[in-house]
Amino acid sequence: MGEEQEDMTLEAEQRKSVRPVLIVSKKTVREYSILLEHLLAGLAGESISVGLVCPPGCDVDSVVSPSVEIIRHPVFGWPGLWRQNKEALIERLERFGPSVLHCLCESKALFTRRLSRQLNLPYVVTVNSLQGWFSRLFVSSRRCVRIIVPAKSIADNVAKIHPRLAGRLEQINIGTFVREGSGCFSQPGRLASMVVAHPLSDVSDFESLLDAVRHLAIEGYEFMLVMIGSGRVDKGLRRLISALGLSQIVVSVPPLRPWHSVLAAGDIFIQPRPSKAFNPLLLEAMSVGSAVAACKGGVDDLIIEGKTAVTFDADDEISIRKALRRLFDGREFAQQIAKGAREYLRENHSVSKMLADTLRVYSEAQDSLKV
Repeated sequence: MGEEQEDMTLEAEQRKSVRPVLIVSKKTVREYSILLEHLLAGLAGESISVGLVCPPGCDVDSVVSPSVEIIRHPVFGWPGLWRQNKEALIERLERFGPSVLHCLCESKALFTRRLSRQLNLPYVVTVNSLQGWFSRLFVSSRRCVRIIVPAKSIADNVAKIHPRLAGRLEQINIGTFVREGSGCFSQPGRLASMVVAHPLSDVSDFESLLDAVRHLAIEGYEFMLVMIGSGRVDKGLRRLISALGLSQIVVSVPPLRPWHSVLAAGDIFIQPRPSKAFNPLLLEAMSVGSAVAACKGGVDDLIIEGKTAVTFDADDEISIRKALRRLFDGREFAQQIAKGAREYLRENHSVSKMLADTLRVYSEAQDSLKV
């Protein structure tokens, strides 16, 4: 009993000594706000002091707890003042006294590497997307202690593309809070709703889906489809919706916050194309009890046919229509799919496990430079 108490005391002391600084981009805050919010809240709950380096104008108010020290960089917008910006950042960081740096965006990896060298600090990098054969991860062979990935598919990909980094890979699943009870078709008499959250960068991504939706409407199914996203083809998408005669049942809206409440309004969540990055919105849609219809490919670890989702061929309108029809016609089956997804998240994507694993990695990173 005494040894157990000593171990618990030692662990508590190690946690208190951890002072991480998280380095994020606008993309991180925009697309991974759920991860950032849960991680920061968890660290605050452990009474751990946290710094956050983010670009100016980055909206972090909705995800950052009051205890987090926000460090804007660069302070001065003119490129000619890069030296002054660097000095201002180093001064703020030295005043904060971090013990480890955590880069949450691949685009900031080189920046974090340089900071770690200047401050003589260990760091970890999170990689959320699949790497191409000619991509590079700018990591230090000495100070970058771990490369955190949120899915096995990404871990396998990074190990294949960058075999020299395989030994530093650490899979830490993104955690979420799972809603009790199914939101899928839970309100009798309410018009069924489907939600799509996908970048509007290519109108062809939606052609097969909208054709399937059109045929379902002709067959007499009643529903509303909400398409959430932004991009350069937004006007083209609206024209396509109008040309297919879907303007009364398909609505295109810009990204909305908080995501949790937006996704909870949908009975069905649709991922229309394979994703090259971990999709936190798919995770959240499952957590609020939506039934998922998605295509396999890319980072598809969450998509398990018949257990957490129904699947379809992204380029086959008939395949998409059949998958959606299975959910509409078999509402008990749809609720079972939603339940299976929530059970899977409870087992594999708890916030407490994510926080514990992340703190362990921070401690290991700190210990690495003591050797």
